[in-house]
Amino acid sequence: MHYIYPKLTPFFHHHFFANLRSLAPQTRVLSYTFCTNYNINMDSGKMSQHLLSKIATNDKHGENSPYFDGWKAYERNPFHPTKNPQGVIQMGLAENQLCFDLIEDWILNHPEASICTPEGVHQFRNIANFQDYHGLQQFRNAIANWMSKVRGGRVRFDPDRILMSGGATGANEQIMFCLADPGDAFMIPTPFYPGFVRDLCWRTQVQLIPVHCHSSNDFKITREALEEAYKKAKEDNINVKGLIITNPSNPLGTTLDRDTLKSLVSFINEKNIHLVCDEIYAATVFSSSPSYVSVAEVIQEMEHCKRELIHVIYSLSKDMGFPGFRVGIVYSFNDEVVACARKMSSFGLVSSQTQHMLASMLSDEKFVTKFLSENSRRLEERHEKFMKGLEEVNIVRFPSSAGLFFWMNLKSLLEEATFEAELKLWRVIIHEVKLNVSPGSSFNCSEPGWFRVCFANMDDETVEIALNRIRELVGKETKKPVGMKRWQSNLRLSFSSRRFDESAMSPHSPITSPLVRAT
Repeated sequence: MHYIYPKLTPFFHHHFFANLRSLAPQTRVLSYTFCTNYNINMDSGKMSQHLLSKIATNDKHGENSPYFDGWKAYERNPFHPTKNPQGVIQMGLAENQLCFDLIEDWILNHPEASICTPEGVHQFRNIANFQDYHGLQQFRNAIANWMSKVRGGRVRFDPDRILMSGGATGANEQIMFCLADPGDAFMIPTPFYPGFVRDLCWRTQVQLIPVHCHSSNDFKITREALEEAYKKAKEDNINVKGLIITNPSNPLGTTLDRDTLKSLVSFINEKNIHLVCDEIYAATVFSSSPSYVSVAEVIQEMEHCKRELIHVIYSLSKDMGFPGFRVGIVYSFNDEVVACARKMSSFGLVSSQTQHMLASMLSDEKFVTKFLSENSRRLEERHEKFMKGLEEVNIVRFPSSAGLFFWMNLKSLLEEATFEAELKLWRVIIHEVKLNVSPGSSFNCSEPGWFRVCFANMDDETVEIALNRIRELVGKETKKPVGMKRWQSNLRLSFSSRRFDESAMSPHSPITSPLVRAT
């Protein structure tokens, strides 16, 4: 027999446990069975957690935020042009789908790259039996060459320092395990990717110390802000092990110039702490923008530099649109980190079948050259399409030159300059306008009114629908601002992942959890 149990609200807890001892014996047995199914501690009236680890039961994974609540809203009501045209359009997903046609053409023209075709099946036994966590030599060679090509050939990467992990998520966690102990901290400029709370902290128990940056100086990372955050951490007896940056930035879509990178390297050298550079958007720089500068290039030009403190995180999830392939890379200039991270890579290897195919694809110089050029051109074209649409309704966005998103300024639509007002507006956008955009507060932004909007995960028709919905938001058709009063019925909704919608499925389901796919 199957039972469907109601959700355990605080009201239910109070009355259930208050009256439990007054029940008849047989009823108490049924109640005990109910509690067992729910794993409830009958003495305290709370969920029993003593059988699980602290990692399993803590809330440090970061899922309890509006960023992930937006994902759940989308998953409950996903947009489809014919099956569900009134659904939520996913604009919270930093996914690159603009060059899939080039990749599909290459796959069709190179059947030998797959062990699942008549042309490639002769490699099946070798690939299926491969177990070395160093990775296929041809794969590491291809990745090293690709990383160099993405950076304009101005820096060379050593294939023997290429370390694999399960996507950028695994790579970021892997480098934390190598560099820090529980309770240690890494500084990180704001705004930053919400998933870093999960990637860097959840299982490692490392802390993040925000380095607050502001729009008044274009969110630049200043030496003063770094010194202030570092000093405060020291005063609080926190052991600062390093600084982590994203270049290009998620969510700003900006790149760091050479002088800023040199300043950051000088800072960590002086403090003798690590610098982790997340460069997973390196190939998304727009075609008309200045060439991308990697930290690996900068340290070649610095005479006094402790290279052993420099580490690069890379992935093919953004640059090529392969998040499902789970290709994450740690590249370290520290020999001990290389040795340690290679051992750890056995917990999150890239499948040998994936390595085999990508080794062939990324070794094709003609394909790589065409892809990089076309990818940059198409991303810029899509970006400009959105910019023109926003300009029509006088929406300001932060100037960007890379990435799969833009940083949209909706301060003029806030009822007041507070984060509470930002979340109210976000509810309107999610539930009435039906766009899943991400509020700046979830990126730890220091000022309300900013939203990250992704643009490379949809077709041209959906772009037009999304732009029309944005026009609706700002009241273009009525030539006046949208009246906030008509949205008030929705403003009562809570933003806790558990209270956002009482009908929501468990956020920890391996199928429905936005943490599985969120980027």
